[in-house]
Amino acid sequence: MKKWFQEIVLETAHVKLIPIKEEHKDDLIVASLDGNLAELWYTSVPTVDTITAYISKALKDFEEDKGLAFVVIDKKTNRIIGTTRYTNATAEHRRLEIGYTWYAQSYQKTHINSECKLLLLTHAFEALKAIAVELRTNWYNFPSRNAIARLGAKQDGVLRNHQILDDGSFRDTVVFYIIESEWKACKRALHYKI
Repeated sequence: MKKWFQEIVLETAHVKLIPIKEEHKDDLIVASLDGNLAELWYTSVPTVDTITAYISKALKDFEEDKGLAFVVIDKKTNRIIGTTRYTNATAEHRRLEIGYTWYAQSYQKTHINSECKLLLLTHAFEALKAIAVELRTNWYNFPSRNAIARLGAKQDGVLRNHQILDDGSFRDTVVFYIIESEWKACKRALHYKI
């Protein structure tokens, strides 16, 4: 059976998404230091100690056809500024999640997220023929919740005590979806926003 995910490059005039590789480790750590993102307790940005496992999981998910991870490149500077990926995919049901998204702080609240999501959503709905795209975030990650809602995704629910965090506290996960029938309007709104 043919794999659902193939290595691809997605790009606009401003941003390029290329499949993540081991050699991107150092650049991703540099990007994460812009805003000390690894210190944010409500998100999981890799550190020097966790970057190898972070990339290994992404590569393993690709091999198993469960996902495809990208580094995000600012085309103006040709620098890696973050990462995003398709994850938790089930090809037989044509469903996937967009997650593990983070950008260097100096790129947050810019056009970058809208452009990256437009690329990912367009490929998901129009090339992969997905019927549902999920986006998740920590209850306390208010900037992420707001950014997801601005994309046009609708909040479907909250998974209470969804995960146990390293400090023993519980994470409530907010789940958003964009479904196939909503994609056309969502795409129009994203183009307008950009």
